[in-house]
Amino acid sequence: MSRAKKHKISGAEAWQIAYESVDHTPLLEQLGISLDDDHLRLALTHRSFANEHGHLPNNERLEFIGDAVLGLSVATKLYELYPSRPESDISKMRASIVSRYGLADIARHINLGQHILLGKGELVTEGREKDSILSDTTEAIFGAIYRQHGFEPARDVILRLFDEKIRTASATGRHQDWKTLLQERLAELKAPMAVYRATSEGPEHDLTFTAEVVVGDTVRGKGIGPNKKLAEQEAAREAVKFLHDHPEAVAGLGQ
Repeated sequence: MSRAKKHKISGAEAWQIAYESVDHTPLLEQLGISLDDDHLRLALTHRSFANEHGHLPNNERLEFIGDAVLGLSVATKLYELYPSRPESDISKMRASIVSRYGLADIARHINLGQHILLGKGELVTEGREKDSILSDTTEAIFGAIYRQHGFEPARDVILRLFDEKIRTASATGRHQDWKTLLQERLAELKAPMAVYRATSEGPEHDLTFTAEVVVGDTVRGKGIGPNKKLAEQEAAREAVKFLHDHPEAVAGLGQ
């Protein structure tokens, strides 16, 4: 029998090869907790990859349970932090913090995108940068942590990653739009309007954008992202954080 025919690898083999092609140690370091390969591989497997390789298991069941763990963890912390706020307020806060945008923001912070196993269709349409995929995979990671370690370790990871979002939560549900929040805060302080400057570097297909936000004559925030919008949001987030601690630095400059 001729051996010229190329051996076709199975879906399970392709799954393992794709998983092992990336060093996941930096991701686990960002999470601050260990995960065995079975749990982590499943959490990182998007349905597009699973369907292209013989309908392997995907991360949607872990996403389902991770969503519940996330919601309870954040709700409990908000309940403790804001004892005088009505249910309507803390409900809006929770919804905003655990929104698709909020989860995708966390995913980008821990560089989750490069670890996700995607099918060819999603890869060519920049699936690693889609908010929906990033947010769903983040929830799947939380689900995997819960399944392996239990609720309290999963809660601790979530609260550490979401600490700043929780502590700067707004009942308006708009705190995730950092540019708008910065604009509103500057108006309150009678400070000049924010001015954004952005540059990009790298090959055309893989640009990295760096943005600065200037208030008056001073840079108050810097951000880096895969596109101009996200870099500016990150710069605005840094500026909002600065103004939270140092409002006197810009108060009255616009008068």
